[in-house]
Amino acid sequence: MNTRTPKPPRGGIQRLLVRRSMFGLFTLWVVSLIVFLATQALPGDAAQAILGREATPERLAALREQLHLGGSLPEQYFSWLGQLLTFNLGTSLAGGAPVIDSIAPMLQNSSVLMACAAIIAVPLSIGIGTWSALKKDTAVDHVTGIVTLVLASLPEFVVGVLLVLFLATGLFHLFPAVFVLTPGEQVWSNPAQLVLPVLTLVLAVSPYIVRIMRATMLEVLDSQYVQQARLKGLPERVVILRHALPNAIGPVAQVIALQLAWLIGGVVIVEFLFRFPGVGFQLIDAVTNRDLPVVQALVMVIALFYVLVNLLADVVTLAANPKVRTAP
Repeated sequence: MNTRTPKPPRGGIQRLLVRRSMFGLFTLWVVSLIVFLATQALPGDAAQAILGREATPERLAALREQLHLGGSLPEQYFSWLGQLLTFNLGTSLAGGAPVIDSIAPMLQNSSVLMACAAIIAVPLSIGIGTWSALKKDTAVDHVTGIVTLVLASLPEFVVGVLLVLFLATGLFHLFPAVFVLTPGEQVWSNPAQLVLPVLTLVLAVSPYIVRIMRATMLEVLDSQYVQQARLKGLPERVVILRHALPNAIGPVAQVIALQLAWLIGGVVIVEFLFRFPGVGFQLIDAVTNRDLPVVQALVMVIALFYVLVNLLADVVTLAANPKVRTAP
């Protein structure tokens, strides 16, 4: 009787990634449909609401054409979708500049903020989760569990406000409470201004990764292959780094992906709190001013980020699977 574990079929990884990519494209299409219908569902005449009661008929007609408000609903949607696929995002109603030129600097600023948070949060959380698992039922483990539970229960804006009170305006005056960017200056020109927004995001996403990393690492440490590695006399450091950690990363990758995808949603509140000139701050400003082309573009960018991050998580999960790594 053959008791060997069957190996993954050749091309299985490629087929899985193709299916996930197709699902991601379908998700983007659904999001585009929802965004368009939500725009159409606004009460009253959208052009009139944007321009005000004193708008001339010529300006109203021009804006209706820009927003694809003429013709039937399917015609309006496919016209807008066609321009979206060709990266023609229209013109900002508030600034008068092309939307892609308006949001590009904000995308860059938010990318810097999220990259800094991810670079710090991911390895730090993995390290703390692993250390907590190795120190199971000790004081270190209990303190880590309590701290992560408290941080996980706090909304990100509460964390940000507390950081401002302790590190900017109250107990200590170490960092600026709000972000001030002069024209022509890059967001990384003054690193001190990045500390509080980045620290807020790190404290918001890390607790979940730490807790799932601890649970996964405990399960891996009790597995047979880790016990066999220890019985062979391998140093504990080698057992952790070569046997336990790679097998624990796979399940944790999905949680990391969810937290990284959350960053672009949570960054909206954090950017507004610290007046950071990024996607979140611009999105709130566009909603306030009813700048529909900018709102539509930013929502599609956020959806695209979600799809790409989850696809990357699938790749990491497959790469961390021992059966996949050893498949011919």
